[in-house]
Amino acid sequence: MKRLLLIEDDVILRENTAELLELSDFEVITAPNGKIGIELAKHQLPDIVVCDIMMPEVDGYGVLEALAQDVATRYIPFIFLSAKTERKDVRKGMDMGADDYITKPFTEDELISAIDSRLAKVAILREERERLQKDDNLESHDELHTLNDLKNFFDDNGLQLSFGKGEIIYEEGHPSNNIYLIGKGAVKCYRFDEQGKELTTALYTEDDLFGYTSFVQNIPYQETAVAINSLVVSAISKDQLKDVLNNNHKVTLELIQLLTDDLDNIKDQLLQMAYSSVNKKTASTILKFAEKLNCHPDEPIKISRSDLASTAGIATESLIRTLSAFKKSGLIDIEGRTIKILNLQELRKIQ
Repeated sequence: MKRLLLIEDDVILRENTAELLELSDFEVITAPNGKIGIELAKHQLPDIVVCDIMMPEVDGYGVLEALAQDVATRYIPFIFLSAKTERKDVRKGMDMGADDYITKPFTEDELISAIDSRLAKVAILREERERLQKDDNLESHDELHTLNDLKNFFDDNGLQLSFGKGEIIYEEGHPSNNIYLIGKGAVKCYRFDEQGKELTTALYTEDDLFGYTSFVQNIPYQETAVAINSLVVSAISKDQLKDVLNNNHKVTLELIQLLTDDLDNIKDQLLQMAYSSVNKKTASTILKFAEKLNCHPDEPIKISRSDLASTAGIATESLIRTLSAFKKSGLIDIEGRTIKILNLQELRKIQ
């Protein structure tokens, strides 16, 4: 027998409706106002609530809001029962999260049908959740199929680490023990050439994997990784990833494709460094940082001149002169370390 809470301040209507519902095999609990109704809902945890709107103490909207804020009652189906028939009143009730809205006067069939419909929906959703949970349990050890599955594996099984701006995640030459997935923030990877000049090798942002060297040989990290801003990553060991790849061949192919794409990007960057002018390199690098650090490239980015120069593969002095020229041309605005793109279309034409 389903338990129903009826909140109605009209004594005659409350008693008649309760009797009607009891004859339809419901266990009915009644409340004369919203305040008592909230207390009963939290203590009795009914299967469904039918509630008037215009009541003393707390009105129906207040009851719905209070139940929605409590974890124990927020998912109980809620039906408004009211003499307020204007569209705006109905819309307000539904926008607040009510499951149905019945206007007075109502027929027995209308009320019972609405209640049965809501309860059936809840039962269907519960069965679906249980089925999905059962399927998840059965498939918990099944093969990972996509790169997204692998990233979910990082989220579920990886060690969560946080780094402040400028903190080093790993250094060139150190043992390559872990592979990382960025949950929040951005990472710059770099190495030094024979003259001690810093060269940026890659930029990574949210949902990117980084830190992979060889999965079969004990090769140390070939670059240093540093947090560009506040950073949160999930880390799993190289041995753990090897086990995953050995048992999940489909995701291995996707990871190979990711590595191939990374190599293509590096080749493109090297070609650009070899053949592009200083203006093209600077414009392209600004756009790359804008893409990595922000959702929209026209938002301000905060990056050091040395980082821009090392990524572009040009001298810092040349970069500063080019930035000044871009500013005079109205392409960008500069304030301290902050660069704001003013003319995205023209900047893209340069790269």
